[in-house]
Amino acid sequence: MTQNLAAGRFATLTFEREVAAPPDVLWQAWTAPAARAIWAAPSPAVTVDFLEADTRVGGREVSLCRVAGQPDIRCECGWLELQPARRSVNYEVISAAGTTQSAALVTADLSGTDERSRLVVTVQLSALAADMAAGYRAGFGAGLENLAEVAERTMVLQRVIKAPRAVVWGAWMNAETLPSWWGPDGFSCRTRRIDLRQGGEWVFDMIGPDGTVFPNHHRYHDVRPEERIGYTLHWGENGPKHADAWVSFEERDGATTITLGMVFSAVAEFRTAKGFGAVELGQQTLGKLERFVAAR
Repeated sequence: MTQNLAAGRFATLTFEREVAAPPDVLWQAWTAPAARAIWAAPSPAVTVDFLEADTRVGGREVSLCRVAGQPDIRCECGWLELQPARRSVNYEVISAAGTTQSAALVTADLSGTDERSRLVVTVQLSALAADMAAGYRAGFGAGLENLAEVAERTMVLQRVIKAPRAVVWGAWMNAETLPSWWGPDGFSCRTRRIDLRQGGEWVFDMIGPDGTVFPNHHRYHDVRPEERIGYTLHWGENGPKHADAWVSFEERDGATTITLGMVFSAVAEFRTAKGFGAVELGQQTLGKLERFVAAR
């Protein structure tokens, strides 16, 4: 990391990280609202509540950083440029008690291979107080350490389905149709409760080809119609959390790109899941969705 101070309260801060994840996975961890909510807090003493999250050019993200005994800090991020797996540019405005404390232009450049990524983040800072550069150094540095750790336990699956987004969304967020295609080839679902809305849940059993039962519990905390779903996966009803997940739906030229991301609770769980074929099984699930939509 380097710092070049200009006159007074201006600074340019540069952060570099090597991450044990490919650029497309790191990109999802960097931009997806569900993933950002996991790594954004620089320390356990800080709670970050996301009030808005719209990750597209012209969209913005608004969050509140809370520390016990201190005033809430409001952070507004506006996305100016998004080149998937390559570059993002956003502005960031920090305020407290209705007064702007700082403004910054944040540029992130990604590069790498199928196994590793290099992330370079440049922050051009203008602050009301001369000592805010130190706070940015500490906060961004800790956040990027968290990001790297999260990216290393993140799995991302994508599929392009030749159907409008409204049709694909309707097949996913429908209590009648979701259980009919969910799961890898040869698996079926036995639903106990299903309520597909923000604050809702799906309690069900996955039944394997040999009859083995795998209890599941999904809790939905973010539902933005035809755009994204955010939910947590649990081992059985009210069981331990297995992963934080999200699904995004992007339409282009009449086709819909599905991105399914999962941040596993630990690196060991990620490696175990990858080892038993979670990527291939997940692609089978998305393939069943594609066939279901095609048959409608």
